Amino acid sequence: MAECVADTGVFTYLGITERGGGSGRGTVWCTLLAISPHAGVVSAHRKLRPTFEERLVWGAGDGHGLRVHDTGHGIRVGGLNCWENWMPQARHALYASGEDLHVSVWPGGDHNTHDIPRFIAKEGRVVSLAASAVLDLDDVPEDFPLLDRLEPDDVAFNGGSAIAGPDGRWLAEPLVGREGFVVADIDPATIRAARHTFDATGHYSRPDVFSVTVDRRRQTAATFLDDPRR
Repeated sequence: MAECVADTGVFTYLGITERGGGSGRGTVWCTLLAISPHAGVVSAHRKLRPTFEERLVWGAGDGHGLRVHDTGHGIRVGGLNCWENWMPQARHALYASGEDLHVSVWPGGDHNTHDIPRFIAKEGRVVSLAASAVLDLDDVPEDFPLLDRLEPDDVAFNGGSAIAGPDGRWLAEPLVGREGFVVADIDPATIRAARHTFDATGHYSRPDVFSVTVDRRRQTAATFLDDPRR
């Protein structure tokens, strides 16, 4: 994938299932990779809090991937997984890192993307891109162990990928019921203009009142302090 991104020159976010190593080798995380055409994988963000029944599968992530990245086109991009886009502190961490383009990734369904992308755009004064899958029962492999127990409504994801501008208006309305490309031109000047009236982590922040600390260390089960002289 890193080679493909390098070939196309397109900064890419990719959702993966990440199997842990070391102390976390028995755990899997819902992880969002950020891949730069020039530097390869630049961050791996593990979903902070698996949603509801997802807690049976995913481990709880950490703040290591709460970072924004320079796309090389004057736009800094950050991303979050699914329902953690509803977490105010997670969004705040990315806004405070200088985010211009916010990427939210979803398993599928316009019920997820008809409001939150526009809300994020207006709150952060960012361009907000939602990537949401299209999936139905026919897409489930025939050797899936529980296939005979699934009903069509159990696997019904109708997409909803969309892009909203920093004023909350759609640059590309949700694409529902079919696969396709969702594309929009981004003018950095519109982002700067939107922040004249409201800049959530600039002139409209109150660090004298609110104290925010983001721990971006990768969390592990133990820290070993070996004495190299022994």
